Amino acid sequence: MGFDLQGLRREYLRGGLNLEDLSAGPIEQFERWMEQAVEADIPDPTAMVLATAAPDGQPSQRIVLLKDLDERGFVFYTNYSSRKAHELDANPKVSLHFPWHILERQVDVCGRVERLSREEAEHYFNRRPRESQLSAWASHQSRAIESRDALMAHYKNVEQRFEGGEVPLPEFWGGYRVCPHQVEFWQGGAYRLHDRFEYNLQPDGNWAIDRLEP
Repeated sequence: MGFDLQGLRREYLRGGLNLEDLSAGPIEQFERWMEQAVEADIPDPTAMVLATAAPDGQPSQRIVLLKDLDERGFVFYTNYSSRKAHELDANPKVSLHFPWHILERQVDVCGRVERLSREEAEHYFNRRPRESQLSAWASHQSRAIESRDALMAHYKNVEQRFEGGEVPLPEFWGGYRVCPHQVEFWQGGAYRLHDRFEYNLQPDGNWAIDRLEP
């Protein structure tokens, strides 16, 4: 390799994180950090890495977009015939990762997914741009295809099919909610002594908070 990977490093000096700074629950704390990420105008603040595992134990990851959030959990949408959906059907345990590098922050979420109702999916789908609605119909997500020209031909066929009318929600498309039981907030610190706090859901519904060593 033409450059020294081992020599690439920087200090994390934007600020620390203390227990007294944290909200009692992880969702409220996440909302505070998300608001700050949006205000900082970082690229794609809602982008999150979704990790799933196949039945044979092989993990896979991809970036999806956070589209809703409440006390129940983190919501994203996808094609139900995709690789991630098949893996979620076999194993609902997942993790999410928000890499807010510019703010020297990360958030990790562990939980289980549940499918959203069709009504919830329709509410979101009907608010999508028409082009995004059409692409949901055009793509057989995760399947092999011979060329981009073939993909665009699928799109043109769908465009003609729904020309002049509304684009309905496909039966094979919808949403998932990640219901968390563990959430970690990571703030970079000097000398690689980062601040890490982990929320763990308790049997009584409250959250315990532990500081973790970096």
